[in-house]
Formats: sequence, structure tokens, C-alpha cells
Amino acid sequence: MKVHLFIPCFIDQLYPQTAFNMVKVLEKACCEVSYNTNQTCCGQPAFNAGFVDEARSVAAKFLKDFDTVDYIVAPSASCVGFVRNYYPKLFDNAAAHNQVKSLGKRVYEFTEFLTEVLHIHNYGAALEGRATYHDSCAALRECRIKEGPRQLLNFVKGLELIEMKDNETCCGFGGTFSVKFEPISIAMADQKIQNALDTGSQYIISTDLSCLMQIDGVIRKKNIALKTMHIADVLASGWE
Repeated sequence: MKVHLFIPCFIDQLYPQTAFNMVKVLEKACCEVSYNTNQTCCGQPAFNAGFVDEARSVAAKFLKDFDTVDYIVAPSASCVGFVRNYYPKLFDNAAAHNQVKSLGKRVYEFTEFLTEVLHIHNYGAALEGRATYHDSCAALRECRIKEGPRQLLNFVKGLELIEMKDNETCCGFGGTFSVKFEPISIAMADQKIQNALDTGSQYIISTDLSCLMQIDGVIRKKNIALKTMHIADVLASGWE
């Protein structure tokens, strides 16, 4: 099966190892993985900041870059949710309407692709310790992803998965929200971290590095004994 990667801007710049680990997992599942080096951004940052026309220009390039591929997989429910749910609004009554409709059916968040398309849950990963899972707002509400990541984590050897209180509550990132409303954002991250600590977990895992970046920033600032991990990094752990 041929898979084309979409690597979001901040993962490309700040967390490239997660992208490489996603490739490792997909290749272990016998996928032929390709990466279009012309790709840039999905347009979400501009759209969230109110620059709709600029976002549409970036989205038009995204449409062009991925027009002929069967499967597009990204390690970010936030970006996938934006493409699925907001591209139809950006291109409403436009010539690209059918192209957008097709794209929405071909783009998948990483864990969603593993469980819903490949139907493989056990990737032979191993990670000793206790972990809790954070449902990102985008994964839960925009992509309807809930059980898939948990099913994948339950097959990780040595990992004990414990549900934290209010696991569906936002971490406080919300893109520009964390900049415009910093005190509220930090308080939300504090609450998320405390709920994770109350489970006795060593790791907090999610599908979205944007959330984990927010949470990890507070963890590092306060020297808290908790580690954040993207699920692709977990699934690529413990291989010989």
C-alpha cells in the first residue's frame, strides 16, 4: 500500500524524530512511504489568526501537492481535522469543491490510518512504565478519534495505561489561544498535568504534538517528573 506523508510545519522544525518514527511504523506494516518535498503547510495557522485569504492560498497548494495520491497520513489530528472540516468552507462554491471533497476522504491521522485502514493494532512495541492518554480536542471532536489510540497502546509490551480524570478536557494550547490568554492557558495545562500525575503515570501520550508541546513547556518550567510522548514515538519503541 502506498502512503504519502504530510508532516506539519512544527513537527518538521521541532520534532523531526516523531516523523521518522511514523515512517518506521508504517514501513513495518509493509507500506510504501513517500514524501513530497514541495509540501509546506495546511494553512491552519493563518486561518486561526484570521487571515482567511492567505489560508486559502496555502490550502490551494496543499490540494495541488496531494491531488493524485491515494492515502495521506499525518502525525497530527489538528492538521487532518482542519483539512477535513475547514477546506470545504474555504472552497465553498469554488471550482475546487470536488477536489476538496475527495481530499477529505483520503487524509488520515496516523493512528486512525493504522486502526481503520490497515486494521493492525500490535506493532511489537515495548515501553516499560505507566502512562496516561490525553485526548486532543482535534482528535476527539474534529476527527472522532477515541478508542483507536488506546487500542494501539494496550498492545505495547510493558506499558500500563491508566485513564486520568477529565481526559477529554483541553490542555490549554488551542493555537493562538495560548498566546492571547496565557494565564488561562497555563492554568489549563496545570490541571491536565495534575490529573496525569494523580494516576501515578510516568508518561502522558497523545496523537498531537501541539498539545504535548504545551504540556511539556509547563512540565519543564516546573521541573515535574513527567514525560510527554507522541504515540508514533511509543509505537516505534523497544524494537530490536
